[in-house]
Amino acid sequence: MPGVLAPSSDGRAHDTARPAGKQRNGRWPPCRAHSPTKPARARTAWAEMKEKGKHYGKGGGLFGGADVVGFLMAQALVATAIAALAVALPVWAAGLIVTAVLGVIAAVLAMSGKKQVDQAAPPTPEQTVENVKADVAEIKESAHR
Repeated sequence: MPGVLAPSSDGRAHDTARPAGKQRNGRWPPCRAHSPTKPARARTAWAEMKEKGKHYGKGGGLFGGADVVGFLMAQALVATAIAALAVALPVWAAGLIVTAVLGVIAAVLAMSGKKQVDQAAPPTPEQTVENVKADVAEIKESAHR
């Protein structure tokens, strides 16, 4: 007859009628699945992943900051280009020229991006789908024999 369940030093309940480490299935020594080091390993793994997660979070934030500063740098470069052209032209003309050049660059990038997306469409693994259809047909054919 089992005894009373009582908490052990590792926080798990154990049967007071059984010797420490004795399993319900009667095996001795206890199997590795119920090893007292397993919770310790889980805590160690959790702590390690928590520490890595902190580093990933900080790294992601720093990359985000670098993106913002890089964007500001690009804006400063555009202002510098306008100022350089304004030496020889009126400021409005310099701004218009730089805007037009940036528009052309944006259009070329957009067309290149669209071309890449069109090459990937549709977003299904077509060859795999055809292989699966062929497999299904072969299985149906062998089932009818």
